[in-house]
Amino acid sequence: MTMLNFFYLVSSVFFIFGLKGLTHPETARRGMFMAEFGMLLAVVGTLFHHEIINFTWIIAGLVLGSAIGLGMGLWIPMTAVPQRTAFSHALGALAATLVGVSEYYRYGAELSKVTMTAIGFEVLIGGLTVTGSLMAAGKLQGIIGGSPVTYKGQNASNIGLLLVMAGILIYLVFNPGNTTLFYIMIAAAAAFGFLLVLPIGAADMPVVMSLLNSYAGLADAAMGFVLMNKIQIITGSLDGSSGVILSILMCKAMNRPLTNVLFGAFGQTPAASTAQTPAEQPKVRSGTPKEAGELFKKAKRAIIVPGYGMAVAQAQHAVRELATLLEKEGITVKYAIHPVAGRMPGHMNVLLAEANIPYEQLIDMDDINPEFEETDVSLVLGANDVVNPAAKTDPASPIYGMPILDVEKSKAVIVIKRSMNPGFAGIENELFYRPNTMMVFGDAKGTVEKISAAFKELGKSQTALQDVEV
Repeated sequence: MTMLNFFYLVSSVFFIFGLKGLTHPETARRGMFMAEFGMLLAVVGTLFHHEIINFTWIIAGLVLGSAIGLGMGLWIPMTAVPQRTAFSHALGALAATLVGVSEYYRYGAELSKVTMTAIGFEVLIGGLTVTGSLMAAGKLQGIIGGSPVTYKGQNASNIGLLLVMAGILIYLVFNPGNTTLFYIMIAAAAAFGFLLVLPIGAADMPVVMSLLNSYAGLADAAMGFVLMNKIQIITGSLDGSSGVILSILMCKAMNRPLTNVLFGAFGQTPAASTAQTPAEQPKVRSGTPKEAGELFKKAKRAIIVPGYGMAVAQAQHAVRELATLLEKEGITVKYAIHPVAGRMPGHMNVLLAEANIPYEQLIDMDDINPEFEETDVSLVLGANDVVNPAAKTDPASPIYGMPILDVEKSKAVIVIKRSMNPGFAGIENELFYRPNTMMVFGDAKGTVEKISAAFKELGKSQTALQDVEV
């Protein structure tokens, strides 16, 4: 066995065990380290490739890429991880596309049918993933509006473009020397990626992120077949298949088929919605951090529901401090995790793990929902669509049928938000108008800290009162 194959074999094992580790929050960090080490072995192993005659550009690329990666890891905030991930998908797909173009440029008409098929698939998937990922990153960053953009005949034109690309690929398999058609196919793929994400609402970004990850993996696997690189075939297949499976599971959690995510323009509020307008709804009950502290002081069971607002404010550490105070008073604290909360799969888990919150306190939606009726106080931190009762009460709502966290069943609900602005789906949240809901407006981190301070003061006041009575 050559050194190249040895390194590839060992790195493949690390990739597989790394992926397995990522299936549970408790082992996720270890899984990531294993995957990182596997990638290091793959890079080192590639340096033994017999076709490498000069390491100058390779060393330059390693140094530059490592510096950029280190900078991104250190300075990009956790709130920007989703768009950074989407951008990384775009770069990975771009690399695969450029390799495909390079191989076609080198061999052109001499390519066999099998190799041309692999190259064609590589540049098709890679091209649409580049623009699709950039669109997703733009929506997540707010550069592009999060609402879906639709027009008459959109799905028909997209499917038509897809068929045109497939037709060109089939033609090139039998006539690989037609260079013009090859580059037209790449341009069409890039346009298709843009048009594919354009009608998808920002509320579906977690699913889109998972799909784009899958596409990037498939492009990598195709590149492996083109270059006869075993490690790329393995890693691309793992990435592609796991992304598809995750997307299906997330769609199942939202009670919607994958085709509806891709072609349904989810996130657009229908004009026929029967939900009341804000003017018709009861007035919102607004409260103060002190009043929130008083509710917690009377509670025995509390559930914290993290949302994107917590991520924006970087409030996870403040939340942990509040939970610690509650637990010292004998209050049971749990965290309700919705599968699509945030902007990417597992977004809330990542943030809470950063604050060293015990994994056993993070409860999935199906397991936590039966407990809301027995919960004294539920604290909602910037979550919108995943706690909106309209998903169960309004058939005309775009989120109707999506399983949600049954927060409204709690005896008291505290919602921390900056304003009454709707969530990513762009619709009003019925929860905010419920009689058992108290809105506390403000930055999530600062507001949670004020609630903690108020809770402490109430404890001191009670202690002082007891001393006086004695």
